[in-house]
Amino acid sequence: MSVLVGIDIDRAFAVQAAPSEVFRVLADVPESASHFPKLQRLVDLGNSVYRWEMEKMGLGPFSLQTVYASRYVWNRAKRTVAWTPVEGEGNALVSGSWKISPNAGSPQPKSTRLLLRISGQIELSLPRLMQGVAAPLVRLEFESLVGQYVANLTGRFGGAA
Repeated sequence: MSVLVGIDIDRAFAVQAAPSEVFRVLADVPESASHFPKLQRLVDLGNSVYRWEMEKMGLGPFSLQTVYASRYVWNRAKRTVAWTPVEGEGNALVSGSWKISPNAGSPQPKSTRLLLRISGQIELSLPRLMQGVAAPLVRLEFESLVGQYVANLTGRFGGAA
């Protein structure tokens, strides 16, 4: 049996780097993805589509792996990076966006404000008894991974502003 687990995350934070540098890193999907924890493999499928293959995570005697593909679109003028799900690749559909702007309230000349939004659905094939336990654990794990990703990027850009 399978269950769909919904994920919705919004994170706002500021870093000590110029918006142009932040955009350059986040628009480079392989470089940005290299900061995401527990990413087993990122596969370039061409045409701005990347498949994310996460490490397997254990849940008692069961092992789960999230795999999905997204198509990326960049807008340098607006300093945005957005991705939409590609159906038929893996067990999840993930969309999201980065909004990058100068951090006007900061006394630091090189300070950037970021807004990260992620939305998705992960399909898990589990016995009925595991479904009630698995969904909250998967959400918690995904939120933890995104938190570590934000921390890794903050470190990459010289710390929080």
